[in-house]
Amino acid sequence: MKRLATLIMAIALTVSIVGVAAAQTCPRQPARRAMRQELRIRQGACAGQLTRRELHRLRLGQRHIRRMELRAPGDGRIGRCERVRLHRAIERQDARIWRFRHNAREI
Repeated sequence: MKRLATLIMAIALTVSIVGVAAAQTCPRQPARRAMRQELRIRQGACAGQLTRRELHRLRLGQRHIRRMELRAPGDGRIGRCERVRLHRAIERQDARIWRFRHNAREI
């Protein structure tokens, strides 16, 4: 009986550790979107679609989004309200990138 209880406890501990490890390795959706936005900003800069001022403003927006992600609690989970705020900030930045790249201004 004692062996069975020890075996069950060991299995439960293993399952809980594996669950925590799997949860931490999952990439965050906002982080992937922010990386795609960084790529679009770089492409716009290389193609000459962004002025220096526009490029600076877009980079400040990306830094703001990155800081919002890092302000998440220590467990790495983002609450519902914070997720909504983060999503809106990413959407605003996305629109700003599009607008700056398509304003028909060449450097």
